[in-house]
Amino acid sequence: MTNEEMLRHVDHTQLKPFATWEDIEKLCEEAIAYRTASVCVPPAYIRRIADKYGEQINICTVVGFPLGYSVTSAKLEEVREALRDGAGEIDMVVNISDVKNHLYDKVEEEIRTLKQACGGHILKVIIETCFLTEEEKIAMCRAVTNAGADYIKTSTGFGSGGATIEDVRLFQKYIGPDVKVKAAGGVRTREDLEAFLNAGCDRIGTSSAVSILNGDGAQGY
Repeated sequence: MTNEEMLRHVDHTQLKPFATWEDIEKLCEEAIAYRTASVCVPPAYIRRIADKYGEQINICTVVGFPLGYSVTSAKLEEVREALRDGAGEIDMVVNISDVKNHLYDKVEEEIRTLKQACGGHILKVIIETCFLTEEEKIAMCRAVTNAGADYIKTSTGFGSGGATIEDVRLFQKYIGPDVKVKAAGGVRTREDLEAFLNAGCDRIGTSSAVSILNGDGAQGY
């Protein structure tokens, strides 16, 4: 797989809480130059990116991030504001406490509500696999599928662990045919990128892809 092919599957990411506008500009310029799938950025930067770069760039942002325990109405307003500001894709975090309490129907309904708000825009659902049992991961595969979301995503990158090939394979077994997989957290080498793509991921969330494919070393997510 060529570097160019891999970069088409990358959500070029900068979600550090201290990210400056200079950091975001660098991210966007790299995304345009290397034609990544999107930039994944904090909601506060969406409007500014859209104003400067317009249709040159696909903006992805995060909702309920990184802990997931905001109430649904707050997440819903985050989605609406992000889309108004110019986001094209939304990565939401499920209520992990609800998952741990096995309130799967409640989680599914929240995902469905946010997907309805997204309409034709892509919704990716972060389930934070490092905190879940296999049973809970399988339940989330079903919830994401039933709710009509576009992607299931492994991790925020801020939990106690990131993506694993084993989790990607588990997703592939239990998600519906219309759901794709995004891996994030800990994807820091060319070998990581290639392995996750070969395992069936359609997207990779990482801040490192451009630097590692240029031979500059990983920067972390």
